[in-house]
Amino acid sequence: MFVEDDRSISEMVGPYLEKEGYNVTYAYDGLEAERKFQEAQPAYDLVILDLMLPHRSGMEVLQTIRAASLVPVLILSAKDGEVDKALGLGFGADDYLSKPFSLIELTARIKAAIRRANYAAPPVNEVPAKNQRIEIGGLVVDMETYEVEREGAPVRLTSKEFGILKLFVTHPGKVFTKAQIYASVWNDHYYGDENIINVHMRRLREKIETDPSAPQYIKTLWGIGYKLEVEQK
Repeated sequence: MFVEDDRSISEMVGPYLEKEGYNVTYAYDGLEAERKFQEAQPAYDLVILDLMLPHRSGMEVLQTIRAASLVPVLILSAKDGEVDKALGLGFGADDYLSKPFSLIELTARIKAAIRRANYAAPPVNEVPAKNQRIEIGGLVVDMETYEVEREGAPVRLTSKEFGILKLFVTHPGKVFTKAQIYASVWNDHYYGDENIINVHMRRLREKIETDPSAPQYIKTLWGIGYKLEVEQK
């Protein structure tokens, strides 16, 4: 589903995606987007969502979608500020593309998002590994239940935040560049958009660190990347 109130953009992007083999449903305001999403049979494989919409904002539409589905959501917006990116990704969007954008990059992002969604779905008969509780300082990460605790209190992480944390706690002391983090957690080639990693890392630190400005767990190596310094118990 392509949710965009600017019909000139819809008329440019939609036919291009259809030529690439996608079936595209159009929505031109927030209420129409919510209605079509709820009525869709079968469900959509991906939603492209503009932030600035009539009647209901893109953020409100995103919240409605996330209340019912984990379908990949690609945010579009002419606003390129860090705040917009933090909100979009923090509310559960999978990727972010600023306007103006190239159709080639948009298509690449769509393919990557759908591929990641299919890759992330575990086999029905998969049996989770046992005894996968990792304790680092006051942090407990349960690989079986995907639960995290900080000083005994539960911490709610998004799937991407958990993926980043899992990467570090299973490789204590190893330095990861942003490209390596993206390749591992997003399972895709890095497009060089540092804001995606920055937003997720900041939100993860806000949840697991006592003082996010002076992190105890995931340290920044300026110009290089990040690493987990606390010794594993």
